[in-house]
Amino acid sequence: MDNPVCIDLDQPQLEGFRKFLSAWLYRWGGKTFLVDPGPLSTISILVAALKKLQVKKLDYILLTHIHIDHAGGTGALLNLFPEARVICHPEGVRHLVAPEKLWQGSLKVLGPVAEAYGEILPVPAARVGFEEYLGDNGARAYLSPGHSAHHCCYLIGDILFGGEVAGVRCEVPHGIYMRPATPPRFFLDVALDSIERMLALQPDRMVFGHYGLVDTAMEHLRIGHDQLLLWVRGVIATAGVEKSKREAVFFEWLLARDEYFRNIRQLEPDIFAREQVFLKNSLAGMSGYADSLSESERKAIEER
Repeated sequence: MDNPVCIDLDQPQLEGFRKFLSAWLYRWGGKTFLVDPGPLSTISILVAALKKLQVKKLDYILLTHIHIDHAGGTGALLNLFPEARVICHPEGVRHLVAPEKLWQGSLKVLGPVAEAYGEILPVPAARVGFEEYLGDNGARAYLSPGHSAHHCCYLIGDILFGGEVAGVRCEVPHGIYMRPATPPRFFLDVALDSIERMLALQPDRMVFGHYGLVDTAMEHLRIGHDQLLLWVRGVIATAGVEKSKREAVFFEWLLARDEYFRNIRQLEPDIFAREQVFLKNSLAGMSGYADSLSESERKAIEER
């Protein structure tokens, strides 16, 4: 299998949740990898696709992070693939083994969306952990906190399975649409460092958790890096705006300055609506970070 196979995990009950969630199957160096099995609600879709692809064994289930939309269905999938080893960030292991806190946190932050995703089932402790080297074929895992404290990327061959290290992208008719994904808690330098380390790997291709495979990994990583800085500058610049108006002002600020985000206007209406909701999440994550900075620290960011 030269190319990874995208398995769409659409959620038609949620507005715009198409071409957004996906799992990726990749056979490389004698091993079969499944990246981000998705939430419990779509495990039946995933299993049907794996059956159609005649997958009888999974060597590794790789989690870019343990958020419910990427990892919530892992425990259920393991019931069908008992030989699979789950790989995730060391900080995420305990939450997968005992997911009640993770589930309650998902309900608190996402509400009805989390309910649509379904409960997070536990993963047996003996089946999950972090391994830097995934077999003897050159596949490697890299800690890459930023989008979350427990984020990982995986380089398999020339493909970087990047999760949300560089944010989110959508297909548009012209150009590139991308935005950061920065829910609380967010730390700019941590996120930038992770992207810079992924750039140092010089991958040719890259899989975004949301969404798709691109042949220009380096370009997209650089866009993600520069967007983080630009958006934090925007959060700082709009800090004095009345709370009820800030999101709209921030949106207009971005349209005027971010050549990639402004392509949001090319999205179909339901996906546009979805992206506006997630814009609010990114603004919240960055605002918490920006509010913690001293005046001199804010000025240093503005000058970078």
